[in-house]
Amino acid sequence: MAVPVVAPERYPEQLDAKRQRIESLFAAFSPPPLEVFASPASHYRMRCEFRLWHEGDDLFYAMFEVDPEDPGKKQVIRLDQYPVASHLINDLMVRLREAVIDDPVLRHRLFQVEFLTTLSGEALVTLIYHRQLDAAWEARARELQAELGVSIIGRARKQRLVLDRDHVWERLTVDGRERVYQQVENSFTQPNAEINRAMLGWARDVTRNSHDADLVELYCGNGNFTVALAENFRRVLATEISRTSVASANVNLAANGIDNAVVARMSAEEFAQALAGEKQGRRVSEMALDGYDFSTVLVDPPRAGLDAASCERLRAYPRIVYISCNPTTLAENLAQLEDTHRIRRFALFDQFPWTDHCECGVLLERRH
Repeated sequence: MAVPVVAPERYPEQLDAKRQRIESLFAAFSPPPLEVFASPASHYRMRCEFRLWHEGDDLFYAMFEVDPEDPGKKQVIRLDQYPVASHLINDLMVRLREAVIDDPVLRHRLFQVEFLTTLSGEALVTLIYHRQLDAAWEARARELQAELGVSIIGRARKQRLVLDRDHVWERLTVDGRERVYQQVENSFTQPNAEINRAMLGWARDVTRNSHDADLVELYCGNGNFTVALAENFRRVLATEISRTSVASANVNLAANGIDNAVVARMSAEEFAQALAGEKQGRRVSEMALDGYDFSTVLVDPPRAGLDAASCERLRAYPRIVYISCNPTTLAENLAQLEDTHRIRRFALFDQFPWTDHCECGVLLERRH
């Protein structure tokens, strides 16, 4: 993976190139005008991980790039600052290195650092070691935690020491109202908080006037969209396979006072079987599917997109909100749906400036 070169003065140019690429890729679907949501040009990424490179007495953060002279090798790229990352991560990079470089207890066999930060100023730092962590490490790490004003977790093989807590609380104001999200270490969260806020606002906008019907959400993660969309619908049923994410989603529903949403721990495939009456059991009966009137389905699948069978099942819904982190697989899925649904809204979210990646949002409505 190449280390992004951040040049804020060129940001409009790179965003326009993405816009043109997306418009060209989806032209065959005759979509409405593309809504483009720009990212901050720098310091937009709220979580990052770095290798710690030991070179004699020196110690520095590192990423790796393919050596153009020898594609089989990787070059070590030293990073004293990382303009992709939040201002808080950049500040902590300096302070953490200064604290660790001459400390034999904290430095010994430290090989990776992970930062998780929020717009509201919280930070969680995970220090990962090639050795077992002992009482001496814990005592020194607690001092470092107080010194940096962060929460620290230590990891080693079959070892995880949480000194304070394993999460941060993000606070996002969307449509004039603050929503709070627990974000847990080592689980998925949207990396670009400002673009996440834009995605939540867009999803709320395209699902307005739905109070007499229900939403089903697949791949709900920690309830990122669930929390923001619940008040647009009568009821919400969200599904997620990750145990950690389901627990976090339930915490987030409670923290935001949401009482019309339920999170079920099951895969999208299992849910489809339950909806079709092909799957029984306690979890299915607890969902009481007969009581729902699903007008809308929201999917936010992995980069691989939806398989053909899952895509086929979406046809049952009058309205589909599809959030995609891979435009190529999105286009493949839309080709399967275009005979029954048309694109009503189409958005580009620049989640990852200075890379080729971008996020898309599509509202599909059933053809009459």
